[in-house]
Amino acid sequence: MNHLAHALLAGPDPDCRLGGMLGDFVRGAIDPALANGVGHGIALHRAIDTYTDTHAAIVDARALFEPPYRRYAGILIDIWFDHLLARDFDRWSAVPLQSFSDDLLALLDDRSPELPPALQRFSRYLHARDLPAAYAGREMIGEVLAGVGSRLTRSNPLAQGMVEISRLEAELAQVYAVFFPQLVGFAERWRTVHGIR
Repeated sequence: MNHLAHALLAGPDPDCRLGGMLGDFVRGAIDPALANGVGHGIALHRAIDTYTDTHAAIVDARALFEPPYRRYAGILIDIWFDHLLARDFDRWSAVPLQSFSDDLLALLDDRSPELPPALQRFSRYLHARDLPAAYAGREMIGEVLAGVGSRLTRSNPLAQGMVEISRLEAELAQVYAVFFPQLVGFAERWRTVHGIR
């Protein structure tokens, strides 16, 4: 899943939500010096990624993509599912999307000294594009895909990814409708087991 989903699935605890955002920017063992909730958030992020990558519906969805997009199907699905989540955000959160997004950006600002340089740069990128709220717009998804593609070292088709997503839009919507409620349940159970509210 992508950034909006990770932030939402981390729950309301600010430390856990910060850890959810850190998950893509830290590697290896979780630093024991981190606040407990931040470490839990990183661990939850990793658990969500594993759950998603191995879920039968996602495995089947990746197979729908034609070459050369199939190699990048995980990225395309993650970002498109954040779009679907943003469009339907009030189903999953009592906090409106724009307020949730603003609060997340404020959290990253407030805790900026704790962030690795890559996440500090990414926070500026989020601010400049009103993300994650702007994930609700299709045109932003095309821009985000092009940005991701430009940061990869090998040549890739991500800048044209909306062409393939549009071809598969109905099938991906069906997968999302089945998968995302199950992912929400998984994250809630994980937080309960680890004592995170």
